[in-house]
Amino acid sequence: MKPSIHGLSRRKLLLASLAAPFVLRSDNAGANATDTLREIERRVGGRLGVSVGRSNGPPLLGHRADERFPMCSTFKVLAAAALMARVDAGTESLDRTLPYGEGDLLKYAPVTRKALEAAGGMGRISVADACAAAVEWSDNTAANLMLNALGGPSALTGWLRGIGDRTTRLDRTEPDLNTAIPDDPRDTTTPDAMRTTLERVLVGTVLSPATRTRLDGWMVAGQTGSKRLRAGIPPDWKVGDKTGSGDNGTYNDVAILSPPGQAPILAAVYLTGSTAPVTDVDAAYAEIGRMIAEAVRAPRE
Repeated sequence: MKPSIHGLSRRKLLLASLAAPFVLRSDNAGANATDTLREIERRVGGRLGVSVGRSNGPPLLGHRADERFPMCSTFKVLAAAALMARVDAGTESLDRTLPYGEGDLLKYAPVTRKALEAAGGMGRISVADACAAAVEWSDNTAANLMLNALGGPSALTGWLRGIGDRTTRLDRTEPDLNTAIPDDPRDTTTPDAMRTTLERVLVGTVLSPATRTRLDGWMVAGQTGSKRLRAGIPPDWKVGDKTGSGDNGTYNDVAILSPPGQAPILAAVYLTGSTAPVTDVDAAYAEIGRMIAEAVRAPRE
């Protein structure tokens, strides 16, 4: 009897592995990914927060996903979404111009500084161009103009509450929101909250289809993230992201990733308190990008 029972068990195991390889691989991949994220965190120092998942699907990767992290410039995609929601509602116009002067310029303002110089001392930028400058180039002056148009940081927080985000909060403007003081709840989110909100605005029904396409286009055209998640994503994927950096070794990246023929993947990765050189942080982000690609591929192998 033993040989037949043993043979049957082996046959059952073989059939089960052929019929449902996804479940077996998913469990192993999940455990290995968790260990890898912990090792990356150990190498770069500080706290690493990761939340990655398909739209309308379960998480693919997670680590400290419910802990608070400073947003830094990742808030800019949310501010742009809030302004664009007003455009959809007819209470804002893409063509409305926002005036600013020399006193409004911040240190990092590549788009608004150039426009001000060209205008001879008094600048004007449209709502659409301010959003593009903030999301694509991370222009801090443009971001503050967006916040002013919304009614300040608290107005953005209020809008987030209205679309179901009970966690993310913005309390200050640029550049003060980048202090990243440990345990300071101001200007923070959690990876899970950010990923969920990104899904609502980039894939869900918070914005009109045309507005979602515009916001996605700004993220795809982003100029600041080539050494972060993008560095590890396959070249045939469509990638849109928004980076953020601040004091206390803070480096962030949030993204919408579209593998060919598949539903979009939303990713929110935050790092604060890092003691590693920037080159090591870049390498860590590229590795996480590769992990995302592997997590997507694994169930299909």
